[in-house]
Amino acid sequence: MKIVLATLNAKYIHTNLALRYLKVAVAPEFDPEIAEYTIKDPAFNIVSDLFQKKPDVVGFSCYIWNIEETITVARMLRTVLPNVKIVLGGPEISYDVHDWLRRLDGVIDYILMNEGEIAFKELLRYENGEIPLEKVPNICYLVDNKVKLHPQAPKVDLREMPSPFRLEEDRPFLSKRIQYIETSRGCPFSCQFCLSSIEVGVRYFNREKIKDDIRYLMANGARTIKFVDRTFNISRSYAMEMFQFLIDERQPGVVFQFEITADIMRPEVIQFLNDNAPAGLFRFEIGVQSTNDETNELVKRRQNFEKLTRTVTMVKKGGKIDQHLDLIAGLPEEDYASFRQTFNDVFAMRPEELQLGFLKLLRGTGLRLEAEKYGYTYVDVAPYEIFSNNVLTFDDIVRIKHAEDVLEKYWNDHRMDHTIEYLVTEVFETPFDFFQDFGTYWENKGWSRIGHQLEDLFTRLLEFLHTREDAPIAIITSLMQLDFLSAHHFQPRKLWWKNELSTEERKAIYERLDQDAHTAGETFASFGIHQRELFKHTLVLPFAFNVTTYLTEGRIVPERAYLLTYFRKDEAPFFTTFH
Repeated sequence: MKIVLATLNAKYIHTNLALRYLKVAVAPEFDPEIAEYTIKDPAFNIVSDLFQKKPDVVGFSCYIWNIEETITVARMLRTVLPNVKIVLGGPEISYDVHDWLRRLDGVIDYILMNEGEIAFKELLRYENGEIPLEKVPNICYLVDNKVKLHPQAPKVDLREMPSPFRLEEDRPFLSKRIQYIETSRGCPFSCQFCLSSIEVGVRYFNREKIKDDIRYLMANGARTIKFVDRTFNISRSYAMEMFQFLIDERQPGVVFQFEITADIMRPEVIQFLNDNAPAGLFRFEIGVQSTNDETNELVKRRQNFEKLTRTVTMVKKGGKIDQHLDLIAGLPEEDYASFRQTFNDVFAMRPEELQLGFLKLLRGTGLRLEAEKYGYTYVDVAPYEIFSNNVLTFDDIVRIKHAEDVLEKYWNDHRMDHTIEYLVTEVFETPFDFFQDFGTYWENKGWSRIGHQLEDLFTRLLEFLHTREDAPIAIITSLMQLDFLSAHHFQPRKLWWKNELSTEERKAIYERLDQDAHTAGETFASFGIHQRELFKHTLVLPFAFNVTTYLTEGRIVPERAYLLTYFRKDEAPFFTTFH
């Protein structure tokens, strides 16, 4: 029997862990082939590839990001392989199975609900003629237009699970893709917008096996390893043990990512990481979602924002771990003003990344069941994003999306940290107001529908700021130039601003610096740069404030000066101002 386990990943660099668990769970009796595609691949190409494999059974792993594309593929596959058995599984298809079965009548044969390791093997045994269909757990299907649901299988003993990471066919790709690993299943919390709230309790895998798997992945070239545990740090002793292990066993260039619950992380754990973790080894993803207490209570989300802030602040001060914080717009009773406050509360911590997401009413979640109570209107096709609710209009949603667009470009990409910090503290009333106003301007100019080069990000921001009478353009322009030059190790060939110095002025300045380097300060003079190197490795331009005072003290002291940038190849550029 030829079995194919397939999925459509969001990107090529992603790896589907579920398919690999199924493959090792049904061995050695069965040996499925894994076939991974992306949602960008043409459906015809996917179907052609599957057709050539001549499968008897095809199982698709389904999620909100791929369900519609997967259904298209399944319909086409049914046409070209009318006798193939098509099975759908995964979190997107495990709920509202009555709707799915009727929608896909004549297309699929079975839906495999919830955990699949035991059930899929039993289904293959049935297809192989070994057991009756009634013995197969966790499946549902149509019989005479009636839905037939089978009982659930016992939970898998995760401690005895075989490793899904040792597949020989995966070895050539371990360095090219993100490797996902789970050390537990389940979540201790009950957030009503999340599918993880449905499963009660947390179960753990065998720790020593997990450690061996991580060693194997690193030894075979894995560079990004992401833990998919819903709350990695629910057990402090376990988290500490794993952190210590990863620090001890680390390999150059490897990064580990975790989803953590920040308000339960103890200060001594953070201090341990600040003291012992090498910079760049760990990355934290933290779901804040909202700082509105009423909203959190309505969605059954327990969160101590004061302790969360303490954790994020301590980690940031340590300078070892980048943090990615998530917000969700559209939660119950959080109107536009409240979300603005949530954004500002979280941005005040200056996370390295701030993800501004929008509520999705996922099948199976409590919030979807209560959609009418809160007046939700939403797209009834995956990913089920909302249009509005009783306190948030569609116009509000659209405006927040404008803010999201420029937040990604101007904060998360960290191309203008000096400039943005100045704008959100000195020019605009709050950080959200900057991202909102600029985002709406960006949209109204039609820039969201055309591409952009790096220099466009600078010139477009400057164009927007010229519309504000309270914006000190000279200082902002100098900050933008500082940001631009800070990202270069060599003198850039193309500048986004017009050079205000004539050839004669530049020549005169360089002659002064060549005759007396102390003109630009003692530090610059200590470099001992010869005249020839001056032209090649330095750049001089008019500047609006004292850069040394700014970089050392964080204060902007306005003055008409020249900025001298010395590009030092493998080091950050050196900046100084002189008159």
